[in-house]
Amino acid sequence: MDSEAPAPLVPGVRIRLLRRSDAAGLSKAYLRNRQHLAAWEPERDEAFFTPRHQLDIIRAKLAQHSVGQEVPWVLVNRDDPAYIVGAVTLTGIVRGPFLNANLGYWVDSSLNRRGIGAAAVRFATDNARTELGLHRVQAATLLHNEPSRKILKRAGFREIGVAPQYLKIAGRWQDHLLHQLLLHG
Repeated sequence: MDSEAPAPLVPGVRIRLLRRSDAAGLSKAYLRNRQHLAAWEPERDEAFFTPRHQLDIIRAKLAQHSVGQEVPWVLVNRDDPAYIVGAVTLTGIVRGPFLNANLGYWVDSSLNRRGIGAAAVRFATDNARTELGLHRVQAATLLHNEPSRKILKRAGFREIGVAPQYLKIAGRWQDHLLHQLLLHG
């Protein structure tokens, strides 16, 4: 996918690769969604919400992308491509006999329950299959994150088990339900 041209995702939303110029837009998006995302993400200090810190994160993500270990996309408003409304990322891409990536995503709270998360997950897994040639994509959800579990199930992911104290989310180590999607039967 051309990183300069956003592709249609769902009506009103497009998807494209992350750019260095997205720092201010990500800062605004995270500030808008601070409360919404707090229960699902690590604790964030005040610096995280600044354009400068977002630029540091973007640089790190793009460095990982340049060596084939990550693919970071942003979801943007169709009419204003600088207005970020979410993200989907394949991280920890491993080649060799594993051919695996981890999936993460979030959608602006004002756009929940419109199929955007599901479309973003399908986009990322299709890319993992066709562009990256991966065999498997893994995702993890908090046990009580029913909306995310439903999105993954609709996208064909299967629950494969619970990982105790898997990630430190909202300030404490929490169990996660692991999911996988096998891309090549």
